[in-house]
Amino acid sequence: MIKRIKVGTASCGIAAGAKDVLEFIKNNVTDIDIVEVGCIGHCYAEPLVEVETDDGESIIYRDVKPDKADLDKILSLSDEKRLKVRNERSSRELIMVTKLAGRISPVSIDEYKKNGGYEALAKALSMSPKDVVDEIKKSGLRGRGGGGFPTGLKWEFLSAKESERKIMICNADEGDPGAFMDRSLMESVPHQVLEGMLIGAYATGATDLFIYVRAEYPLAVRNLGIALEQIKNEGLNNLNGRVVDIKIKEGAGAFVCGEETAMIASLEGKRGNPRYRPPFPTDKGYKGYPTAINNVETFGNVPLIIKGGADRYASIGTEHSKGTKLFALAGDLKYPGLVEVPMGITIGEIVFEIGGADKDKVKAVQIGGPSGGCIPAKYFDTPIDYDSLKSLGAIMGSGGLIVISSDRCMVETARYFLEFTSRESCGKCTFCRIGTKRMLETLEKITGGKGSLEDVAFLEDIAGKVKNGSLCGLGQTAPNPVVSTLRFFRDEYEKHVVDKQCPALQCNALVDLYLNQDKCIKCKLCIKNCPVNAISDDFVIDCDICTRCNTCMEVCPVDAIKRVPKGGKSE
Repeated sequence: MIKRIKVGTASCGIAAGAKDVLEFIKNNVTDIDIVEVGCIGHCYAEPLVEVETDDGESIIYRDVKPDKADLDKILSLSDEKRLKVRNERSSRELIMVTKLAGRISPVSIDEYKKNGGYEALAKALSMSPKDVVDEIKKSGLRGRGGGGFPTGLKWEFLSAKESERKIMICNADEGDPGAFMDRSLMESVPHQVLEGMLIGAYATGATDLFIYVRAEYPLAVRNLGIALEQIKNEGLNNLNGRVVDIKIKEGAGAFVCGEETAMIASLEGKRGNPRYRPPFPTDKGYKGYPTAINNVETFGNVPLIIKGGADRYASIGTEHSKGTKLFALAGDLKYPGLVEVPMGITIGEIVFEIGGADKDKVKAVQIGGPSGGCIPAKYFDTPIDYDSLKSLGAIMGSGGLIVISSDRCMVETARYFLEFTSRESCGKCTFCRIGTKRMLETLEKITGGKGSLEDVAFLEDIAGKVKNGSLCGLGQTAPNPVVSTLRFFRDEYEKHVVDKQCPALQCNALVDLYLNQDKCIKCKLCIKNCPVNAISDDFVIDCDICTRCNTCMEVCPVDAIKRVPKGGKSE
């Protein structure tokens, strides 16, 4: 018998139509508990519906539609449409931090407690604050926001400060394109993140807690707000007689506010600009008080460490990178979504075994968000940890991982990320404000077919200056996509500037569209759908008029239209 039906209504599920599925099930099912849950990471298979039976079986159905046919399959426990969670993706995943994500109601404190929630907080409160800090230090936990600074050491700095107020901030301002690790945790297990913060407050003596979350995450803000009210109602923010205040601050979407000093300025009501360090935030942070900042995933690890013990946690991962890491997989692969893997797993294992990418078509991965590096496939045996990636000119960052196929242009990829970082520069540093702009203009010149070898040399020269002359991590890492693609894919730059060709046929200024008359069936769909009337009645494309929007290619039923090198034609 079915005991409960769970519908995944995190942002990924909602985008795929989960709300309609939820409403349909509610309207057509009686006498069965129907619950909204978060994301289990298999975003490619949304909407997802999980069925719990009286005998303890749990069955997940993928790609569920709001119709009777799919509902009948669910209610009859049919094998059709079942998501094979254990072998759909590789068993190389190690589920620890996300164990409860998508399995419990995000806004039920009772359900969180039934699954061991707040046991770690209770254990921490039975220890001395110093012992809690020592346990975090012993675990080897490092900041999951990208910097990789030892969490226990940061907490030790804050706990040593004597001050009437001490501040602890959760950095939930996740702004990397394609990244959604923090969002998934806040939407799916907000109590786990808050429990980690409460343990941190007890360990360090913090009096005020802030969650700085981007306003573009309305569901995360909602679930965190509900969880906070439940915590206050049950007095869980009373840490052995010391009540801590917890507030949510919604950010306005500035990427630079992910940098800790810029975030502090924003919290103070100022423009979110970074400042020089020292003094470091643990000495002088929010309104002059000692302040420690950790990101969402870091806090999500804390309850696991306290409850299970530092030794157990430290047994996972590599010598200097302990535990697991969440990655948001995106790009050219079969199974995009959220994955949790042990530190030390290789790039290839994530891309091919977990992500299901085609080994014959993958050219590179971009790791570390817009400021990460592009790593070619020949280095996919590199382990993913804080230190190994640096040797390749990449960073782990917060956990974005984008797979790039052989159909993609690496020069255009670098231009895309420079466009983002240039736009998001706060403008305080000359090297970042002007340097990233000049790099972007040069990349646009190259992808526009007007570049030269001197432009390539200019990029190499200015990249080092931007890196060394910028104040914060945004400017210091912004050149990484350019530097890494120049290092590993210089031949593509040379093709663009010497031969005026884009090998991947992505750069519009360097390609034409060609209609193969021998394959054409004269259906006129291309003519009818061309937005600029670039195709004549005798089925010839005028490339001087054509905008390379690809509409004609998309509507052609016989694949008669191709992108070809400028001045060339399809065979």
